[in-house]
Amino acid sequence: MRDTGLSPYGLELLCSVFRRHPVVLKVVLYGSRAKGTHRHESDIDLALVGVDDDMEAEALAFELDELPLPYHFDVKAFGAIRHAPLREHIDRFGVVLYERQF
Repeated sequence: MRDTGLSPYGLELLCSVFRRHPVVLKVVLYGSRAKGTHRHESDIDLALVGVDDDMEAEALAFELDELPLPYHFDVKAFGAIRHAPLREHIDRFGVVLYERQF
């Protein structure tokens, strides 16, 4: 995996939140952290696959912000993204951080 600036511990904390939300099928990191151009203070941009409602994404973002991690999270419901260039960016550069196992 590309250097995202996330520690294994931080990634496990994130996944513990994702696992509590059955509607979340996959979580894709995008933006500077996915491209490897992030700085220490860069936010964490996440697209939630399986989530079509921005309210659900905001609720999950609130849970992520409560974690003992020094990051700001920008969380989007992938199904609610209408801006085609953003969807293309996520498809092209996105790094899968979590995928639900069935």
